[in-house]
Amino acid sequence: MFHFTTLFIGMDVHKESFSLCYYDMMANQFKHSTKVGPNVSYIVNYVNELRRLYGQDAEVLCGYEAGCLGFTLYHQLQAHGIPCIVMAPTTVMKEGSKRVKTDKKDAAQLAKALAFRSYRPVHIPTVEDEQVKEYIRMRTDHKVALKKIKQQILAFCLRHDFRYTEGSSNWTQKHVRWLRSLNPDGLYAEILTEYLLTYEKLVDQIERYDARIEQLGQSDSYQEKVSRLSCFIGIKTLTALSIVTEIGDFNRFATAQHFASYLGLTPNENSSGDKERRGAITKAGNSHVRRLLIEAAQSLAKGTIGYKSKELKRRQSGNRVEVIAYADKANERLRRRYRTLVLGKNKKQNVAKTAIARELSGFIWGMMTGRIA
Repeated sequence: MFHFTTLFIGMDVHKESFSLCYYDMMANQFKHSTKVGPNVSYIVNYVNELRRLYGQDAEVLCGYEAGCLGFTLYHQLQAHGIPCIVMAPTTVMKEGSKRVKTDKKDAAQLAKALAFRSYRPVHIPTVEDEQVKEYIRMRTDHKVALKKIKQQILAFCLRHDFRYTEGSSNWTQKHVRWLRSLNPDGLYAEILTEYLLTYEKLVDQIERYDARIEQLGQSDSYQEKVSRLSCFIGIKTLTALSIVTEIGDFNRFATAQHFASYLGLTPNENSSGDKERRGAITKAGNSHVRRLLIEAAQSLAKGTIGYKSKELKRRQSGNRVEVIAYADKANERLRRRYRTLVLGKNKKQNVAKTAIARELSGFIWGMMTGRIA
């Protein structure tokens, strides 16, 4: 339990420096502001100096905003026995003019936010979850690079009037063979060869990453959770493992609505008097999981209501009967809901898919918290 004698230390952390500030709650004053190098040892020295001044028994609470430094600093402070909070940036109480913004002022605001608990803490993943999450995001980076190189190759072909007429789809085996068969003049041939080598390297890397992700999904830490989530249409190992490692403890969300809000899938609302206006989704929170669920919703937008593919049956096999029944209920409802929105209410397809992603998040929350009755 923290009290008036607690040393509340705000830390505005950057790649090049850390700005530290102590907020004295009794005196309502900011004290001992300083800027140090980006090393945990300086924070430890700062805390030790404050304890020398205010008593070795004084409790300490440090805090910094989630950002580019991730959770490494948090774990380093914990290893030194110094309690630390990682705060969600959008929830921290802000004071004063936004025109005047300095590292010193930011550290002071964080210290005061700690004292008055005017912030929302960020969930700290386990080391294993963090490692798997980073691996999956690394794979995503390579997918982005693959998309970019594909665009560059097609643009090169267009500039030099190489037109593919042997099929309607690009990047099929036939299309890639056609690209390899091209023989541009002079240095252009070398350019195309280098483009294709980069493309093939990325394809091979992503295949290797996908195989490794399948292995991780079958590990003791994740197999049961991944298997349950894979019972939903549009969710395979990659998506399931991403959701599990990005979210961690689903029980920290009191309701399905809270979970959807965390993912930024709830609509903006502007209500006044008897008028209630709802706009686009907030897009607050975890954008990575939000994107995955919208992609899953695209699979739910296809197919026949009630139909289960062989692939889905294979993914569902081995799960408890009630888990499969819950997933089947969700799959059928979401497919029917999509058709109602598009055909019955004339909603645009992207709007409908976003609505389906929001409902899917609720079913996922229910699955992962055991509320499947």
